[in-house]
Amino acid sequence: MAYTKAKIKDLVDGKIDRDTLHTMLSTPKDKERFEIYLSILQEQAPWDDRIILPLGPKLFIVQRKADRKWVVRSLAGYDFCDWRENWKLHARVRVRETPAQMEKLYPRLMAPSPEWQVIREYFCPLSGDLLEVEAPTPWYPVIHDFEPDVDAFYTQWLGLEVPERAA
Repeated sequence: MAYTKAKIKDLVDGKIDRDTLHTMLSTPKDKERFEIYLSILQEQAPWDDRIILPLGPKLFIVQRKADRKWVVRSLAGYDFCDWRENWKLHARVRVRETPAQMEKLYPRLMAPSPEWQVIREYFCPLSGDLLEVEAPTPWYPVIHDFEPDVDAFYTQWLGLEVPERAA
């Protein structure tokens, strides 16, 4: 089943009804859906560099027009780093590591023990938008979620040409 651009925009904006959402998630995707999805995200972005792949609601891999380089960018327009690097190392970070900090998120006696777990919150330096949260043990290094295989995703999954990038 193919969905209209308006219906996919409702999905992006969080305005879709539960039944349609369930159907969209549980049935095979129509061939054009990713391209429509990208066009909607592109229209909503305050910059015109090309979105290659969304990484989260306010985080993307984009191709800068100026140098054709692929970078991780926030919706606010902050370029974190090369798309293959861990963008979290360039974000603003709040670490909740005391009982008092944990109790701002959890009811008393239900919060994790800071000796066993911390909460790391990663923010956009421009907008202050919360982009990611992780809950590792205190000594664990910053988690690099994944490095997407953009070439395989475009060619093998979508049947599309891989967007050009700077060498």
